[in-house]
Amino acid sequence: MAELNLEQARFNMIEQQVRTWEVLDQRVLDTMSAVPRERFVPEQVRNLAFADLQLPIGHGQVMMEPKLEGRLLQALDLRPTDSVLEVGTGTGYVTACLAKLAGRVVTVERHPGLSQAAQERVRSLGIGNVTFRIGDAAEGWDQDGRFDAIAITGSLPEVPLAYKRQLNVGGRLFVVVGGPPVMEAMLVIRVGEAEWSHESLFDTDLPLLEGAVRPQPFVF
Repeated sequence: MAELNLEQARFNMIEQQVRTWEVLDQRVLDTMSAVPRERFVPEQVRNLAFADLQLPIGHGQVMMEPKLEGRLLQALDLRPTDSVLEVGTGTGYVTACLAKLAGRVVTVERHPGLSQAAQERVRSLGIGNVTFRIGDAAEGWDQDGRFDAIAITGSLPEVPLAYKRQLNVGGRLFVVVGGPPVMEAMLVIRVGEAEWSHESLFDTDLPLLEGAVRPQPFVF
């Protein structure tokens, strides 16, 4: 893709997809414009880097469409001093965006190959405030303490209590819950040591976080 076409496609992604989906935080829009999304897209679908699509990245996982990434970043309302946990590193694009908006990011991925490739992409941009972990975080991740924000990049059957407890007071959790075809994006805020608020943001559809198990429907 020629450089001019590349920048035009990036501009169109921001203006026609992300902004029109009520992502109006200029910090988020600037960050998504600054992080070169095309570097984080698998080679075989690179021509779709700026399309309004979920893109396959291997292992049955997807890269979220740009508008969903934008809503995630906006909902977390990150500050430069925040510590962030990302569950599901994927290609590393959201990781890089989180790192530019926050002070520190810990990102967890089940697949070493995906994690290594993401780390190389993120480091190539001169981003040094990300710690990459490999492991199964479907039911929680207690190795790195509490966080100001948590982003879960695959869907879960319900809001996970383990992650709610990992928030600092005032911390925010973005998670997509429910079952296909329609799921609910939720923002959970820890308002006290034993109190959380829950806000429904929008309906969407996202593959199940790898390692999570959907409950079997009850049969009479």
